[in-house]
Amino acid sequence: MITPNGPQRALIISSFVSRVGNGLFNTASVLYFTLVVHLPAAEVGVGLTIAGLTGLLAGIPAGNLADRYGPRTVWLTTLALQAATMAAFVFIHSWGTFTLLATLDRLAATASGAAGGALIARAGGERPAAFRAKLRTFVNLGVVLGTLGAAFAVSIGTRPAYTALILANAASFACAGLIALIGVPNYPPLPKPEEHHGWAVLTDRPFVSFVALYGAMGLQYQAVSLLLPIWLSAHTDAPRWTVAAVYAVNSGVCVLLQSRIGSRVETPHQGGRAFRLAGLLFLVSCPLMALTADVPAWIAPGLAILAICVHSLGEVWESSAGFALGFGLAPDHAQGQYQGLFGIGFDAGQALAPVILTAAVLELGHAGWLLLGAFFAALGAAGPLVAAWAERTRPTSQDSASATPGRPGETPLLDADQGPS
Repeated sequence: MITPNGPQRALIISSFVSRVGNGLFNTASVLYFTLVVHLPAAEVGVGLTIAGLTGLLAGIPAGNLADRYGPRTVWLTTLALQAATMAAFVFIHSWGTFTLLATLDRLAATASGAAGGALIARAGGERPAAFRAKLRTFVNLGVVLGTLGAAFAVSIGTRPAYTALILANAASFACAGLIALIGVPNYPPLPKPEEHHGWAVLTDRPFVSFVALYGAMGLQYQAVSLLLPIWLSAHTDAPRWTVAAVYAVNSGVCVLLQSRIGSRVETPHQGGRAFRLAGLLFLVSCPLMALTADVPAWIAPGLAILAICVHSLGEVWESSAGFALGFGLAPDHAQGQYQGLFGIGFDAGQALAPVILTAAVLELGHAGWLLLGAFFAALGAAGPLVAAWAERTRPTSQDSASATPGRPGETPLLDADQGPS
């Protein structure tokens, strides 16, 4: 599973370590803020919303910094900021302090996504799709392991237990930064064409269109983490352990299949087709989830697991499409800026997902699930069209080579990602 390429190995290990920490904290964060700090749940929700929306502002500026000064420098800085803000959570006693720290944490996290995306693009090598698929496999595995560790601490339920989770997450950011500092080269900025400017990504209409599609398709993540658990608990006779089984199967399918499938989706053309296939799989999984309310209690768990297997397969194809198009359409010299916008689009979709899914789908019941599946299928159908539009507007391989020549021995990532269409 681990590639022999040194920088790639370091990035995989670094990302794995930080995601173990994320799994530890994210699983228990709301319980810590409400049960230990004693903040009202409504205030926690408002604070997290403010933090999430403010965090979106950091994406493109941080990406520009990564393009200008090198992605590793900016990424290490953001990891240090995340370590500091996370450790400070153990000292909060008021809503104002909580909101301030949460906002700083989201700004650093968004900036980290932009700079980290640019760093991943530079380390991609000759087979960037295979590398990114392996990276996501270990990221998923890290979250799973962190979640298991958090379950142990939550079962204890004491302030020292929650404090240990928080400090472990802070330490994971510091360790991730140290691993990257030792094992990842300090890639210098790439030459930029004269017409390049700091907001050029916003004028790339095909890319902006795909970001909008991907952000909307991102509702599928919370269909699993938010919508389905509520549905199983309130509308079916399935035993309570079904929710845990659904999470486990979702994680297992993604870990097992991401590398196998993702390594085959390399070009934007292949990414468009993968996006369409994901939409079709979601079109099948959503009605299956709805049907769990219409079967006996002994059948409902099996049907829910079948639905989540189909849905998880769609998730793997969708994320593979995101890698192929999100990285493959970005020019080498502006990967940070493009990944910044890509992250903004995804985060915005995740911020809107709870309102859309609970207000629309749950209120409509079975019809809501059917509409959700049709919505995903329609988004997926647009994927190949947007990919073809985007490829028509990209420079040819010869143009790219003459505009932004790579260093000796370095394969231009744009050519490697696109390939023949």
